[in-house]
Amino acid sequence: MRVAPAVAICLLTLAAAGCTRYEYEHELWLKVDGSGSLYVTGRPALWTAFKGVGRAEDPEKTISNEALRRLFESSGLRVRRVLRTKRAGHTYYFVSADFKDVNALGGTPAFPDLALTLKSDGGQLRVDGTWSRPQQAQVAAVAEREGLMAVRLHLPSKVHEHKNAFFGVERGNILTWRQGVAQGLAGQPLELGARMDRRSILLSTVTLFGEAVLAAVACIALLLYLAYRRGRRLLKQDARASRV
Repeated sequence: MRVAPAVAICLLTLAAAGCTRYEYEHELWLKVDGSGSLYVTGRPALWTAFKGVGRAEDPEKTISNEALRRLFESSGLRVRRVLRTKRAGHTYYFVSADFKDVNALGGTPAFPDLALTLKSDGGQLRVDGTWSRPQQAQVAAVAEREGLMAVRLHLPSKVHEHKNAFFGVERGNILTWRQGVAQGLAGQPLELGARMDRRSILLSTVTLFGEAVLAAVACIALLLYLAYRRGRRLLKQDARASRV
């Protein structure tokens, strides 16, 4: 039996989380100065259980786009978008926002469940963190406990080591930590960690490109100089020959 190309691709990339659906997810893009952007997506009951927004009796009706915007703005983030969507018959809320310092996120109203730190580690940078359900969380209304939850970090530079990322290093600088919804609701913490270069991949690429351009220019200049000297030698030889 022949497998349709789209299905084959999905099966091949499943190990890289391409076809994995998360019921609750934090996805962060970090810069070397600690600033960055993030996406948070999840079912209403999980927003209530992990971030304390809405009421446990009926989270779907007590969470709104405006409430989520206020939650993130009160935590010092610049909210870019808030959406309420449907997927496989379930409601999900999605927030995208920018932050100035990842070290300042933990413990704010929007992040009682996630704390990350970015600090110097010798000549490199180290990010560490914990993702766990707050002790005072309202979990009674979470009837469906199947599925997965995840934290995904898009790091700005080459990753030298990581702490048990599920897929290892993906595409050079992406790390994923995940666990089951039931485990998360039971209070099992998820430990995060990685060590990386101080210099961003973009800066490294630009630097390498600049060095390559300078090397090429120097090579061309040397060839032109050698050609010029050879030309002068030939002209002198021609002049001496014409006088003989």
